[in-house]
Amino acid sequence: METPIGKQIAAAFVKAQSQFGKALKTSVNPHFKSKYADLSSCIDAVVGALNANGIGLMQRTYECKDGVMVETMFVHESGEVIECGLLHVPASKHDAMGFGSALTYARRYSLLTASGLSPDDDDGVAASRPAPQIDAGMMADHIAAIDASANKEELQTAYKAAYDACKGDQNWIAKVIKAKADRIAKAKEKA
Repeated sequence: METPIGKQIAAAFVKAQSQFGKALKTSVNPHFKSKYADLSSCIDAVVGALNANGIGLMQRTYECKDGVMVETMFVHESGEVIECGLLHVPASKHDAMGFGSALTYARRYSLLTASGLSPDDDDGVAASRPAPQIDAGMMADHIAAIDASANKEELQTAYKAAYDACKGDQNWIAKVIKAKADRIAKAKEKA
């Protein structure tokens, strides 16, 4: 059952939200060659305004076997709390690095959602650029090379060449990633 939001924290949160900064896209995703607002930028955009209005930011974690669960909470100096709900993010790998990455991702998106914040938007710039022209025949050859790879090294080489040939096109990137996953699955079936 949801906890009702108290009047004092509601008024303070509204005031704080009007003072939030922008979550600046200062980090670069090496796979997609795009900028994004990292966790630090998201926290920096809100924590000063929250604190100035008597609100603390908390992010709780909960036990989860296949990933992480995070809940962003805002705590007012009066003791009133806004609980923003759980966000589950599966870990891509079940090791320390995979869980750590999922935790950072979950904390960032939980905070963005809870605060009503959106990262500093450069989509207008991206949308005004012409889409790269991708040769479908060449991409079919790259995907065939992934499927025909005989070992891990060949697969890595074919995957990198195919990924680079996508020139950031999300549809082709998805097809290349699927081709790699299919090739790995086929290798596991033979083993």
